[in-house]
Amino acid sequence: RWLDYEAVGKRLRGTRFIAFKVPLKRALTSQLPRSDAFGHWELLENLNTEQQELGLIIDLTFTSRYYGLQDLPQSLMYVKIFTAGHDVPSDATILSFKRAVRRFLRDNADNDKLIGVHCTHGLNRTGYLICRYLIDVDGIEPKKAVKRESKSCAGFSGLFLRPKQTPPVFSVFNAARGHRIERQNYLDDLHRGPRRR
Repeated sequence: RWLDYEAVGKRLRGTRFIAFKVPLKRALTSQLPRSDAFGHWELLENLNTEQQELGLIIDLTFTSRYYGLQDLPQSLMYVKIFTAGHDVPSDATILSFKRAVRRFLRDNADNDKLIGVHCTHGLNRTGYLICRYLIDVDGIEPKKAVKRESKSCAGFSGLFLRPKQTPPVFSVFNAARGHRIERQNYLDDLHRGPRRR
């Protein structure tokens, strides 16, 4: 199924998030046609073409077999959060994700480097945790459009800049990723689950 997904989505409008499928180390892509190979250098080349710079990768896969630290450019920060698939991520996983994002934003307030997030396909766990962050931290409503206050929002974390009308948060993710979040239990939790502070 990995081949069925676009390698890299677009930057989520008004955020520093970008989602992509897991970049594979060369040993795993050597048997693939060159056009299907996707590793860290292809990721960076793709972002460079879009005039974007990646600063952090948050790896949500539940394994270390896809790549190791030695496969990453030294210019990138990297956080591994082992996250099992299929089940809604635990509160501990959600907290780890939020801490990693907040730390990066604090340390990179003077630039516009992106936070790249991936699970295996860059879709379900990735989409859930990005949306959970936007709901819990930035106060984005999961179900309805949100109106922007005049110029700035006091206490706003600065990650998500609300336009005048914003579609539901997971629609923003789906549009940027180019694929829809598939797991209904993730969508149900985003719709009706409690906010995690």
